[in-house]
Amino acid sequence: MTGRMRTVLAEVAVDRWAAPTTHQLRIFLVLADELHFGRAAALMFMTQPALSRQFDALERRLGVQLIARTNRSAELTPAGQAILPEARAVVDAMRGLRRVTRGHLRAVAGHLVIGTAEASMPYTQAILDELRRGHPDLTFEVRPLDLVEQYESLLADEVDAVFCRPPVPEGIATIQLATEPRVVCLSADDPLAELPEIRLARLRDHPVVSYPSECPQVWRDFWTVAVRPDDTAVGSGPVVRDVETLLTTVALGEAIAFLPAVARRFLPRPGIAFLDVIDLSPCLSALAWHAANGDRPTITALRRAAETARNR
Repeated sequence: MTGRMRTVLAEVAVDRWAAPTTHQLRIFLVLADELHFGRAAALMFMTQPALSRQFDALERRLGVQLIARTNRSAELTPAGQAILPEARAVVDAMRGLRRVTRGHLRAVAGHLVIGTAEASMPYTQAILDELRRGHPDLTFEVRPLDLVEQYESLLADEVDAVFCRPPVPEGIATIQLATEPRVVCLSADDPLAELPEIRLARLRDHPVVSYPSECPQVWRDFWTVAVRPDDTAVGSGPVVRDVETLLTTVALGEAIAFLPAVARRFLPRPGIAFLDVIDLSPCLSALAWHAANGDRPTITALRRAAETARNR
């Protein structure tokens, strides 16, 4: 047999070998680090006999002895030393393959309609930026809503999610984004507007803007501060459906309103003033979605973007 023929037959034999599994190669890497079958089995969460069987199968598949064993010691053979970096490269490559594959599986394509009744929601821009970075194939639009539509459209599946101010009605799930104080918004001509701060009791004679009956009762009670520390009844002002109408009503002196403190910065208008209220509980900002739709991939992607942005 010529040398060339022997080389060809050797190459054919190598091509027909039984390729080792990634699991077997991981066992080899751990054994190479530990040089102890008992410790390696513990690290691999296997029994020692099971690990030995898998390692023996690896050596049979490769056709070489990788580790020389005695009752007291184990050490890499020359073949084991030569194969070690190649085995590590294969395992690392498989990890990379899994990482890339999982990344593509997590990638979400589709379209989201996100509603908001208030452009000044904390975290809004950060969440949308995070969504763009994490899911470039997912498109979205932000749709302005009035105070009635923010929950009605969510329950009717006309929008996928809403940036809102709780409380929310039943059937809607939320993730809390931020907490901030509430302030009173009143006419700049009101004598109380000159005070540095105020208590609710000083506002007992001021009617509060009303909201349509379509708004959830729990939400209306919170934002009109229907329950006061002194149990005084709240006077009802004009009904408003949106923030701009609310601000106009206040500027005309027809009623006061309670708003998130961030309104000072984002909703300044001629003829209105914002005043701290000492004994008024804070409010939340939240991302909300129809509870029945929480497992949709697009909603899940938005929720994770919100959690990432909030915790950053």
